[in-house]
Amino acid sequence: MKKISKSLIASILLLVMITWACTKVPITGRRQLTGVIGSEQIIGMSADAYKQVLDSIPLSNNQEQVAMIKRVGTKIQKAVEKYLTDNGSASLLDGFNWEFNLIDNDSTVNAWAMPGGKVAFYTGILPICKDDLGVAVVMGHEVAHAVAKHGQERMNQNYAKQIGLSIGAIALGQDPTVSQQMVFRAVGIGTDLALLKYSRTHESEADELGLTFMAIAGYDPSEAPKFWERMSAGSSGQAPPEFMSTHPSHETRINRLNAALPKALEYYEASGK
Repeated sequence: MKKISKSLIASILLLVMITWACTKVPITGRRQLTGVIGSEQIIGMSADAYKQVLDSIPLSNNQEQVAMIKRVGTKIQKAVEKYLTDNGSASLLDGFNWEFNLIDNDSTVNAWAMPGGKVAFYTGILPICKDDLGVAVVMGHEVAHAVAKHGQERMNQNYAKQIGLSIGAIALGQDPTVSQQMVFRAVGIGTDLALLKYSRTHESEADELGLTFMAIAGYDPSEAPKFWERMSAGSSGQAPPEFMSTHPSHETRINRLNAALPKALEYYEASGK
């Protein structure tokens, strides 16, 4: 009888664990790897990383803009909670502690979300958003990343890909710098070409979920393609080629949003707005 190598056993165990740890994204039903490094641990790490970011940079003191971010964020949050409760998936939000903040940085046209419902906008994106409706497009998209556990999925993928599950668990527990770096990578601060395919998948998925969430919240989802048209016009052709970007091209994104609009409009009409 042939002796089975330790590497083969390890590979089999890894495959079993990955299969066991797969879950499904709400609405789209896509299967994803999220359970090797659990939600509770990742949400805790993300909360620490979020606080460190906010402690290191100035927040906006424009009360009107700050109020808009928090107002829209809260409405999207309630829409998400309603949708998941109505569909028997409220447990996906276990451990969430929502926060919506505005960073004072006019040169950065961006927003991001961390696992656990921590969202940050930069003031530089507000001229493109223009108003509550435009903010709702971005907010729905960023909240969707958190709800769909995209950051958690990317962290699990990265651990499995780069350092293996057992070594990753040790590093996660013993080296907070490694943990923080993994959180930042999970929300798109830093890229890895081997993971770009997943990141583009996440972006497209967040667009689809975001349309639904903003529609349930009472915001017209037909604003989403218009927002990305403004974003495209503002980029002045400086966006990187799609195959080298973690985001779909503006044209691809707009086409996919238009294709997803009919279903989202059903939710919007049902919201009574």
